[in-house]
Order: sequence, then structure tokens, then C-alpha cells
Amino acid sequence: MWRITVHPLILAGVVAALLSSTGCTLKATLNQTTDTTSNITGTTSGAAWWSEDGQIKPDFKATAFVTFNQANLNQDLAAGRGEYLGSVSRLLGIPIDRQPAFFSAVQANYAQMADRNSEALLTLLRETSKPFVY
Repeated sequence: MWRITVHPLILAGVVAALLSSTGCTLKATLNQTTDTTSNITGTTSGAAWWSEDGQIKPDFKATAFVTFNQANLNQDLAAGRGEYLGSVSRLLGIPIDRQPAFFSAVQANYAQMADRNSEALLTLLRETSKPFVY
């Protein structure tokens, strides 16, 4: 009679290989989860942020940027310069030659912007940017 001894690490490797070979069911589950998430965000947010190819629609780029980078953006607003402030100014359509004046304007209004939520902050940024956009 043969007795096969298997080391636990080898057994774990074989089990992992078998689980990864069933990628079809895992992929289907991932797609179902993604579709459900997309449906929820699409119906609860009131607007679809995402295009069919998974990119953020242009109308929502500034909203997403301010929402996800608010802490860093607040630091740049206080300083009147910085990478995040430069990025949001481009998303708001401010030409490069007018950005320094915009930076000074938002720094002057920083006290109004500091304790706002991301939606209110973006509204103030858009209002401040109006004179600088062609």
C-alpha cells in the first residue's frame, strides 16, 4: 500500500491553483458586483458619473477631484499655490496665464472655503473662477 505524504505548503499551493483556475465564476461574481454597484450609484446619485468605458464624464471631473482630494486642496488654497490647486484650476477651465490671479483670489477667500464640505467648496471655487475663464 502506498502512502503519499504532502507538505502543507504544497497542499496550499495546489488548493490556490485550483481556486484560481475557476476564474470564470469569480469573474462573473465580480461583474455582477460591479454592475450592482454601478446601478446603485447611478440611481442614488441622480446622475451617472461614469461613461460606458469606465471613465469619469467631463462634467463630473471637478466634483470627483475636489471630493477625493479635499484635504490636500485645502492646504493649497491656504498657501495660494500648489499641485492640487493647479489641477482643479485646469478642471475648471482657467487658462494657464490666468491661474496666478485665480490662486490669489482663492487664497483671499480661503476663510470662506476652509470648513466647507466638498460640494460647497466646489461651488465656491466655481464662483471664484468665473472672472478668470474666457
